[in-house]
Amino acid sequence: MANIKRDKYLEQLIRKIDNGMIKVITGLRRSGKSFLLNTIFYNYLVQEKKIPLNRIIKFAFDSEKDLSLIGENLLELKMAKKKVDPQKFSNYLSKKISKGGHYFILLDEVQELEAFEFVLNGLLYQNNLDIYVTGSNAKFLVEDIITEFRGRGDEIHILPLSFSECWNYYDNDKSKSLDMYLNYGGLPLVVLSQNDEDRVNYLNTQIGQTYLSDIINRYGIRNTNQLDELFNILASDISGLVNPKKLAATFKSKHIDGLTEDTIANYIKYFKDSFLIDIAHRYNVKGKSYISTPYKIYFEDLGIRNARIGFRQVEYTHIMENVIYNELRYRGYLVDVGAVEYRETIKDENGNDKQTKTFLEIDFVANKGSKRYYIQSAYEIANDEKNKKEIKSLNNTGDSFKKIVVVFNNIVPRQDQNGILYIGLLDFLSDPNSLER
Repeated sequence: MANIKRDKYLEQLIRKIDNGMIKVITGLRRSGKSFLLNTIFYNYLVQEKKIPLNRIIKFAFDSEKDLSLIGENLLELKMAKKKVDPQKFSNYLSKKISKGGHYFILLDEVQELEAFEFVLNGLLYQNNLDIYVTGSNAKFLVEDIITEFRGRGDEIHILPLSFSECWNYYDNDKSKSLDMYLNYGGLPLVVLSQNDEDRVNYLNTQIGQTYLSDIINRYGIRNTNQLDELFNILASDISGLVNPKKLAATFKSKHIDGLTEDTIANYIKYFKDSFLIDIAHRYNVKGKSYISTPYKIYFEDLGIRNARIGFRQVEYTHIMENVIYNELRYRGYLVDVGAVEYRETIKDENGNDKQTKTFLEIDFVANKGSKRYYIQSAYEIANDEKNKKEIKSLNNTGDSFKKIVVVFNNIVPRQDQNGILYIGLLDFLSDPNSLER
C-alpha cells in the first residue's frame, strides 16, 4: 500500500507489547489490518527494536505459501470447505519456538484455523510469546473476542484512512482532496487508485462480493433482497434518526413481508458487527441517561455509502456529519448524539401561558476520559437567525464543557462571546489538535 502510514495504530500496538494479552486487530474488510500487522508493525520490530528475524513468526492462514509449510493445500481446503488443521499448525509452531527465548507471533486471518480460540488460549500459557492476530470481520467479531479469549483479548479497532492520513494521495491540493474524500472515502486501495472509474468499480465490487456476502454467509440469510432493501434505506438516510419499529411499519405499508421489527434490529446489528456501520445513541445531557431509540447510523466508510446509492445523494449536510463522526472516533472519542431538554413558556390559543418541553439536538457529544466536547455540524451559517438556531442547544447544556461548530466552508477559526469555537471542516480534519484551539 505504497508508503501510507498508520502511526496512530502503530503506537497502540507498541504500547501493548508484552502486555500478556492477545492483541486482536479488527476492522472493516480491506481497511488495512493485514498491512498494519505484517508490514508496518513487522518493520518496526525489525528496524526499530532490532528483533532478530528468527524471533518473529509470521503466518497467514489464507496464504498458499504459508499453508504449504505445514502440509496444507489452500485449494483443497476451500473445495472441501474445511479449515486448517490445528495440530499441524501447533506442531509447526512448536518447532519454531523449541530453542527458547522470546518470540513475536503474527497471525493473519486466524479464523481460518480450526478451533483457533483453543490454540491461542493455549499459547497464552507460554510467557515467552507475544501474540498478535487479525481476523475477517465476518467471522471474527468483537463478541467473539470477548467470548473466545475469556477476557484476555486486547482489541485494536482500525478505521479506513482518515483525511489526515490520505489527503496527499488524492491530490496535493487539500480542498480538492476533501471533495474526493467525501465522495470516495478512505479505503486504502480506493485512495491509491488513479482513476475515478476504478474507484467506483472497486467499491461496488466490495459491497456485493465481500461485505454483504460475508453477512449472508455468516448468518445464513435466505431472503437477501430484504437485506439489500434495508441496506439501501440506511445508506440513503445517514445521520437521520432510525427506529426499527417505524421501519417495519414502512416495509409493511409497501407490502414487503418478513421485515419485522426484530428482523430489522438483527440486520442492523449484523451491519454494525461487520463494521459497515456504527450506531450513535442519544444521550440526555441534563438527565445524564441514554435514550434507547431512535438512534443515528453512520457508515465507517463514506465511499461504501455513496457507491451503494450510486453517488446520487451527495448531500453535504449529512455527509459532513458522517465524516465528523468518523474523525472523532479515529481520535479515540466515544461519541453520542446529544439531547438537551429545553423548557419555555408560550401562549396557547386563549392567550394563556403554557409550559412546553422539547429536546434540542447536539450533533455530537464526544468523550475521552475527563474531556468532553459538544460539537455541531453546520453546512453554513447564512445569518444571525440561522446561527442562533444552530447554537441554541449548545447554550442550554447547563455546563462549561467546550462547544464547537464545524462549518463546511474554510473559515478563519474564531470564538464568539460565549466561547463557542467556529472552525472550517478542512481545518477540523487536517489538524489533530483542532478541538483544543
